[in-house]
Amino acid sequence: MAGPVLSFTDRGIYCAAGDFYIDPWRPVARALITHGHSDHARWGMGAYLATHQALPVMRKRLGQITAEGIAYGETRVIGGAEVSFHPAGHVPGSAQIRVTVGGQTWVVSGDYKTEADGLAEGFEPVPCHAFVSECTFGLPVFRWEPQPVTMDRIARWWAANAAEGKTSILGAYSFGKAQRLLAALPDLGPILTHGAVEEMTQVLRDQGYPLPPTIRVTPEVTGKTHPGAIVIAPPAALGSAWSARLGPSEEAFVSGWMAVRGIRRRRALGTGFVLSDHADWPGLNAAIRATGAERVFVTHGYTAVFRQWLQTRGYDAGIVETRFGDEAEAEVDTAVVG
Repeated sequence: MAGPVLSFTDRGIYCAAGDFYIDPWRPVARALITHGHSDHARWGMGAYLATHQALPVMRKRLGQITAEGIAYGETRVIGGAEVSFHPAGHVPGSAQIRVTVGGQTWVVSGDYKTEADGLAEGFEPVPCHAFVSECTFGLPVFRWEPQPVTMDRIARWWAANAAEGKTSILGAYSFGKAQRLLAALPDLGPILTHGAVEEMTQVLRDQGYPLPPTIRVTPEVTGKTHPGAIVIAPPAALGSAWSARLGPSEEAFVSGWMAVRGIRRRRALGTGFVLSDHADWPGLNAAIRATGAERVFVTHGYTAVFRQWLQTRGYDAGIVETRFGDEAEAEVDTAVVG
């Protein structure tokens, strides 16, 4: 068998044939980026390659960078490697990166989900010999309800709060989850946004993603000026002085982690809605099966448990140590900025 198409280094996932890295966490000369979350798209690379849809968010977050866009499905030859980007369904612009060297094809999934959400480009399985899969929610307990069911729960919560004269405040990651909520929630009243959410929303609006009108929260914008409103804000804004100035309110957090009652208690949240931009247990298994891969490398999540499970299913499975994490880490610095 030929040598591996990709290797796993202390800088990131590396392709020697093309001399590039995928989602590196240390500065490198050439980086291929799966999506714009800050744990995957980091500052300091010599040159970036990402989907056309991902680049505006990356430029907004990283500033002046040398970057080039690529269309979904377009094949590019880099050195001795052939690469292409394919929808991952995680957030707008997110991609799986396909790398072929000497007849062997490996795919790096980045982050992904298999349920269509009406905003992000829908996940497409990519046939390959080896698949690098996240497993953020790689335990059987994680099984998501269909998005319309969760959105109906949120809408009923919002309507009940409005009837009591309270503002509804939803904690959601500023890029991806927040816009997914905006696109899917019914028109029950004004939609207010934290500054961090509004900036990411405008970047996507400018690209043509269908998002409803929103109102940025300023010192003059409160629950009194906009009765019956719902507010979308980063998770760290919940319970803060920023949220307190909105007036009487009810708060909730929207995340896959809300499926774990203990996490909800530690966050001191009475209300949590289970909605994730990552694949659940059935989604992970279905995605891996659809690739036809015999080798699977799992990363960032319940790696030991998920690898063991894959081995019982006949896969040649391994663990990849990375510095990818939860998007919540990216919210801390922006959560108190109005």
